[in-house]
Amino acid sequence: MKIVKESQGGQGTTLSGADLALINGMARRELKAEEVYVFSVRLCDNEVDRDFERFPEKTLEELAGLFVGKSGIFDHQWSAKGQAARIYKTEVVREPEKLTRAGDGYCWLKGYAYMARTDSTKDLIAEIEAGIKKEVSVGCAVERSVCSICGGDLREGGCGHQKGREYDGRLCWASLEGASDAYEFSFVAVPAQPRAGVVKGGVREYADLKTLAARNPGCAKELERLEKEAQLGRKYLGELKDEVVRLGLLAGAGLERETLKAMADKLGQAELIAMKEAYGRQAAKRYPLKTQLEYGEKTVQPEEQDGAFLI
Repeated sequence: MKIVKESQGGQGTTLSGADLALINGMARRELKAEEVYVFSVRLCDNEVDRDFERFPEKTLEELAGLFVGKSGIFDHQWSAKGQAARIYKTEVVREPEKLTRAGDGYCWLKGYAYMARTDSTKDLIAEIEAGIKKEVSVGCAVERSVCSICGGDLREGGCGHQKGREYDGRLCWASLEGASDAYEFSFVAVPAQPRAGVVKGGVREYADLKTLAARNPGCAKELERLEKEAQLGRKYLGELKDEVVRLGLLAGAGLERETLKAMADKLGQAELIAMKEAYGRQAAKRYPLKTQLEYGEKTVQPEEQDGAFLI
Protein backbone atom coordinates (compact mmCIF):
# COMPACT_ATOMS: atom_id res chain seq x y z
CA MET A 1 0.00 0.00 0.00
CA LYS A 2 1.52 3.30 -1.11
CA ILE A 3 1.36 6.12 1.45
CA VAL A 4 1.91 9.83 0.85
CA LYS A 5 2.25 12.01 3.94
CA GLU A 6 2.89 15.74 4.10
CA SER A 7 4.05 17.77 7.08
CA GLN A 8 6.18 20.68 8.25
CA GLY A 9 8.69 21.42 10.99
CA GLY A 10 12.28 20.36 11.72
CA GLN A 11 15.59 21.89 12.67
CA GLY A 12 18.91 22.97 11.27
CA THR A 13 22.06 20.88 11.07
CA THR A 14 25.79 21.36 10.63
CA LEU A 15 28.17 19.78 8.16
CA SER A 16 30.74 17.78 10.11
CA GLY A 17 33.62 15.78 8.75
CA ALA A 18 31.67 12.57 9.33
CA ASP A 19 28.68 13.96 7.42
CA LEU A 20 30.88 14.98 4.50
CA ALA A 21 32.27 11.44 4.40
CA LEU A 22 28.73 10.02 4.18
CA ILE A 23 27.88 12.45 1.40
CA ASN A 24 31.03 11.58 -0.52
CA GLY A 25 30.03 7.94 -0.23
CA MET A 26 27.08 8.80 -2.48
CA ALA A 27 28.87 11.24 -4.81
CA ARG A 28 30.81 10.18 -7.90
CA ARG A 29 33.66 12.52 -7.04
CA GLU A 30 34.91 13.82 -3.70
CA LEU A 31 33.09 16.99 -2.74
CA LYS A 32 34.50 19.79 -0.60
CA ALA A 33 32.56 21.39 2.26
CA GLU A 34 32.06 24.65 0.37
CA GLU A 35 30.44 22.76 -2.51
CA VAL A 36 27.67 21.31 -0.32
CA TYR A 37 24.55 22.73 1.30
CA VAL A 38 22.94 20.62 4.04
CA PHE A 39 19.60 20.85 5.82
CA SER A 40 17.38 18.59 7.89
CA VAL A 41 13.75 17.65 7.50
CA ARG A 42 11.12 16.26 9.82
CA LEU A 43 9.90 13.53 7.48
CA CYS A 44 7.03 12.06 9.51
CA ASP A 45 6.01 11.33 13.09
CA ASN A 46 3.80 9.06 15.21
CA GLU A 47 1.01 11.58 15.81
CA VAL A 48 -2.48 11.06 14.36
CA ASP A 49 -2.53 13.37 11.32
CA ARG A 50 -5.22 15.14 9.31
CA ASP A 51 -5.95 11.92 7.41
CA PHE A 52 -6.49 10.13 10.75
CA GLU A 53 -3.44 7.96 10.16
CA ARG A 54 -0.19 7.58 12.07
CA PHE A 55 3.18 5.87 11.83
CA PRO A 56 3.88 3.99 15.09
CA GLU A 57 7.41 4.13 16.45
CA LYS A 58 8.35 0.74 15.02
CA THR A 59 7.35 1.87 11.52
CA LEU A 60 9.43 5.03 11.89
CA GLU A 61 12.43 2.88 12.80
CA GLU A 62 11.84 0.76 9.69
CA LEU A 63 11.52 3.85 7.49
CA ALA A 64 14.75 5.31 8.90
CA GLY A 65 16.86 2.80 7.03
CA LEU A 66 14.72 2.89 3.90
CA PHE A 67 14.96 6.67 3.40
CA VAL A 68 18.77 6.81 3.32
CA GLY A 69 19.81 7.60 -0.26
CA LYS A 70 16.36 8.71 -1.38
CA SER A 71 15.86 11.89 -3.41
CA GLY A 72 14.15 15.13 -2.61
CA ILE A 73 11.81 16.31 -5.41
CA PHE A 74 8.76 18.55 -5.89
CA ASP A 75 5.07 17.61 -5.52
CA HIS A 76 5.81 13.88 -5.94
CA GLN A 77 6.57 14.34 -9.64
CA TRP A 78 8.87 11.42 -10.30
CA SER A 79 11.17 13.01 -12.85
CA ALA A 80 14.97 13.26 -12.90
CA LYS A 81 14.60 16.97 -13.73
CA GLY A 82 12.99 17.59 -10.37
CA GLN A 83 15.68 15.94 -8.24
CA ALA A 84 17.01 18.64 -5.91
CA ALA A 85 18.46 16.90 -2.85
CA ARG A 86 19.33 13.52 -1.36
CA ILE A 87 19.06 12.10 2.15
CA TYR A 88 22.41 10.88 3.46
CA LYS A 89 21.42 9.83 7.00
CA THR A 90 18.38 9.57 9.29
CA GLU A 91 17.53 9.15 12.95
CA VAL A 92 14.42 8.67 15.08
CA VAL A 93 14.13 11.56 17.54
CA ARG A 94 12.20 10.76 20.73
CA GLU A 95 10.43 13.31 22.92
CA PRO A 96 8.83 11.11 25.61
CA GLU A 97 7.59 14.09 27.62
CA LYS A 98 5.05 14.74 24.86
CA LEU A 99 2.15 12.35 24.41
CA THR A 100 0.36 11.64 21.15
CA ARG A 101 -3.40 11.23 20.76
CA ALA A 102 -2.71 7.52 20.84
CA GLY A 103 -1.25 7.91 24.33
CA ASP A 104 2.39 7.02 23.62
CA GLY A 105 5.52 9.18 23.70
CA TYR A 106 6.01 11.46 20.73
CA CYS A 107 8.77 10.65 18.22
CA TRP A 108 9.63 11.64 14.67
CA LEU A 109 11.86 10.66 11.79
CA LYS A 110 14.58 13.18 11.02
CA GLY A 111 16.30 13.14 7.66
CA TYR A 112 19.56 14.89 6.80
CA ALA A 113 19.72 16.00 3.18
CA TYR A 114 22.36 17.61 1.00
CA MET A 115 22.40 19.62 -2.21
CA ALA A 116 25.21 20.67 -4.52
CA ARG A 117 25.87 24.41 -4.48
CA THR A 118 25.48 25.39 -8.14
CA ASP A 119 24.01 28.26 -10.12
CA SER A 120 20.87 26.20 -10.66
CA THR A 121 20.31 25.49 -6.95
CA LYS A 122 21.15 28.89 -5.43
CA ASP A 123 17.53 30.08 -5.73
CA LEU A 124 16.19 26.96 -4.02
CA ILE A 125 18.78 27.29 -1.24
CA ALA A 126 17.74 30.91 -0.75
CA GLU A 127 14.06 29.87 -0.54
CA ILE A 128 14.88 27.19 2.05
CA GLU A 129 16.87 29.69 4.11
CA ALA A 130 14.03 32.22 3.88
CA GLY A 131 11.45 29.63 5.01
CA ILE A 132 9.53 29.71 1.73
CA LYS A 133 10.30 26.13 0.75
CA LYS A 134 9.40 24.55 4.08
CA GLU A 135 6.68 21.90 3.97
CA VAL A 136 7.64 18.41 2.87
CA SER A 137 5.84 15.18 2.11
CA VAL A 138 7.07 11.59 2.09
CA GLY A 139 6.18 8.80 -0.28
CA CYS A 140 6.49 5.27 1.13
CA ALA A 141 4.83 1.87 1.20
CA VAL A 142 3.43 -0.08 4.17
CA GLU A 143 1.92 -3.53 4.42
CA ARG A 144 -0.95 -2.91 6.83
CA SER A 145 -3.46 -0.23 7.80
CA VAL A 146 -4.55 -1.33 11.28
CA CYS A 147 -7.80 -0.06 12.83
CA SER A 148 -7.34 1.58 16.24
CA ILE A 149 -10.78 0.31 17.34
CA CYS A 150 -10.71 -3.38 16.50
CA GLY A 151 -7.24 -4.08 15.14
CA GLY A 152 -8.64 -5.14 11.78
CA ASP A 153 -7.64 -4.04 8.28
CA LEU A 154 -9.00 -0.58 7.42
CA ARG A 155 -8.14 -0.74 3.74
CA GLU A 156 -11.28 -0.36 1.66
CA GLY A 157 -13.42 -0.58 4.78
CA GLY A 158 -12.32 -4.12 5.55
CA CYS A 159 -13.33 -4.00 9.24
CA GLY A 160 -16.37 -1.73 8.91
CA HIS A 161 -14.97 1.19 10.94
CA GLN A 162 -14.28 4.57 9.38
CA LYS A 163 -11.28 6.76 10.06
CA GLY A 164 -12.15 9.99 11.84
CA ARG A 165 -15.35 8.70 13.45
CA GLU A 166 -15.80 8.00 17.15
CA TYR A 167 -17.07 4.69 18.51
CA ASP A 168 -18.14 4.76 22.16
CA GLY A 169 -15.99 7.85 22.67
CA ARG A 170 -12.93 6.37 20.96
CA LEU A 171 -11.52 7.99 17.81
CA CYS A 172 -10.83 5.68 14.90
CA TRP A 173 -7.54 6.06 13.07
CA ALA A 174 -5.25 3.86 10.97
CA SER A 175 -1.92 2.63 12.31
CA LEU A 176 0.40 2.29 9.28
CA GLU A 177 2.57 -0.74 9.95
CA GLY A 178 5.15 -2.89 8.18
CA ALA A 179 7.18 -0.37 6.16
CA SER A 180 8.31 -2.07 2.96
CA ASP A 181 9.73 0.78 0.86
CA ALA A 182 10.49 4.50 0.82
CA TYR A 183 10.36 6.41 -2.46
CA GLU A 184 11.21 10.08 -1.91
CA PHE A 185 10.43 13.24 -0.01
CA SER A 186 8.88 16.21 -1.77
CA PHE A 187 8.52 19.93 -1.22
CA VAL A 188 4.79 20.60 -1.19
CA ALA A 189 2.42 23.50 -0.50
CA VAL A 190 -0.19 21.94 1.82
CA PRO A 191 0.93 19.32 4.37
CA ALA A 192 -1.09 16.57 6.05
CA GLN A 193 1.22 16.12 9.04
CA PRO A 194 1.51 19.63 10.53
CA ARG A 195 4.93 19.17 12.11
CA ALA A 196 7.17 17.77 9.38
CA GLY A 197 9.29 19.61 6.85
CA VAL A 198 12.26 21.94 6.56
CA VAL A 199 12.74 24.51 9.27
CA LYS A 200 16.22 25.91 8.82
CA GLY A 201 19.19 25.58 6.51
CA GLY A 202 22.38 24.01 7.77
CA VAL A 203 25.51 25.91 8.79
CA ARG A 204 28.92 24.78 7.66
CA GLU A 205 31.24 23.83 10.49
CA TYR A 206 34.73 25.35 10.72
CA ALA A 207 37.45 24.37 13.18
CA ASP A 208 38.39 28.00 13.89
CA LEU A 209 38.14 31.58 12.60
CA LYS A 210 41.40 31.30 10.66
CA THR A 211 39.96 28.42 8.62
CA LEU A 212 36.84 30.47 7.96
CA ALA A 213 38.94 33.46 6.84
CA ALA A 214 41.06 31.26 4.59
CA ARG A 215 37.95 30.05 2.79
CA ASN A 216 36.32 33.49 2.75
CA PRO A 217 38.87 36.17 1.76
CA GLY A 218 36.44 38.93 2.68
CA CYS A 219 36.70 37.88 6.32
CA ALA A 220 40.52 38.02 6.45
CA LYS A 221 40.83 41.78 7.05
CA GLU A 222 38.08 41.70 9.65
CA LEU A 223 39.86 38.87 11.48
CA GLU A 224 43.17 40.79 11.36
CA ARG A 225 41.50 43.85 12.90
CA LEU A 226 39.88 41.77 15.63
CA GLU A 227 43.21 40.11 16.47
CA LYS A 228 44.93 43.51 16.88
CA GLU A 229 42.12 44.77 19.11
CA ALA A 230 42.23 41.59 21.16
CA GLN A 231 46.00 41.97 21.62
CA LEU A 232 45.55 45.54 22.89
CA GLY A 233 42.78 44.38 25.21
CA ARG A 234 44.95 41.63 26.68
CA LYS A 235 47.78 44.12 27.25
CA TYR A 236 45.45 46.58 29.02
CA LEU A 237 43.99 43.84 31.21
CA GLY A 238 47.46 42.62 32.19
CA GLU A 239 48.53 46.14 33.19
CA LEU A 240 45.32 46.60 35.17
CA LYS A 241 45.96 43.38 37.12
CA ASP A 242 49.53 44.46 37.90
CA GLU A 243 48.26 47.80 39.20
CA VAL A 244 45.71 46.12 41.46
CA VAL A 245 48.48 43.94 42.96
CA ARG A 246 50.75 46.97 43.50
CA LEU A 247 48.03 49.05 45.17
CA GLY A 248 46.93 46.08 47.26
CA LEU A 249 50.43 45.81 48.72
CA LEU A 250 50.57 49.55 49.39
CA ALA A 251 47.12 49.52 50.99
CA GLY A 252 48.26 46.97 53.55
CA ALA A 253 45.57 44.45 52.66
CA GLY A 254 47.46 41.81 54.61
CA LEU A 255 47.86 39.57 51.55
CA GLU A 256 51.00 38.31 49.87
CA ARG A 257 51.81 39.30 46.29
CA GLU A 258 51.05 35.81 44.92
CA THR A 259 47.67 35.78 46.68
CA LEU A 260 46.76 39.18 45.26
CA LYS A 261 47.89 38.09 41.79
CA ALA A 262 45.78 34.91 41.96
CA MET A 263 42.75 36.98 42.97
CA ALA A 264 43.31 39.50 40.17
CA ASP A 265 43.63 36.76 37.54
CA LYS A 266 40.09 35.59 38.32
CA LEU A 267 38.43 39.00 38.06
CA GLY A 268 36.86 40.75 35.09
CA GLN A 269 37.53 44.28 33.95
CA ALA A 270 34.75 45.94 36.00
CA GLU A 271 35.79 44.11 39.18
CA LEU A 272 39.46 44.98 38.65
CA ILE A 273 38.65 48.66 38.23
CA ALA A 274 36.54 48.65 41.41
CA MET A 275 39.33 46.92 43.37
CA LYS A 276 41.93 49.29 41.95
CA GLU A 277 39.92 52.31 43.17
CA ALA A 278 39.34 50.78 46.63
CA TYR A 279 43.01 49.86 47.12
CA GLY A 280 44.01 53.25 45.75
CA ARG A 281 42.00 55.09 48.42
CA GLN A 282 43.47 52.94 51.20
CA ALA A 283 47.00 53.41 49.88
CA ALA A 284 46.51 57.20 49.73
CA LYS A 285 45.54 57.26 53.41
CA ARG A 286 48.63 55.29 54.41
CA TYR A 287 51.01 57.22 52.23
CA PRO A 288 49.62 60.73 51.70
CA LEU A 289 51.41 62.80 49.09
CA LYS A 290 53.62 65.67 50.39
CA THR A 291 54.15 68.74 48.27
CA GLN A 292 57.77 69.55 47.41
CA LEU A 293 57.15 73.18 46.42
CA GLU A 294 56.08 75.91 48.86
CA TYR A 295 54.59 79.18 47.82
CA GLY A 296 54.77 82.53 49.74
CA GLU A 297 57.36 83.74 52.22
CA LYS A 298 58.24 81.53 55.15
CA THR A 299 58.40 83.31 58.49
CA VAL A 300 61.90 83.04 59.95
CA GLN A 301 62.77 84.03 63.50
CA PRO A 302 65.53 86.64 63.81
CA GLU A 303 67.84 84.31 65.62
CA GLU A 304 67.36 81.68 62.93
CA GLN A 305 68.41 84.13 60.22
CA ASP A 306 71.99 84.23 61.53
CA GLY A 307 72.00 80.71 62.85
CA ALA A 308 74.15 79.44 60.04
CA PHE A 309 76.94 81.77 61.14
CA LEU A 310 76.83 80.96 64.84
CA ILE A 311 79.39 78.66 66.37
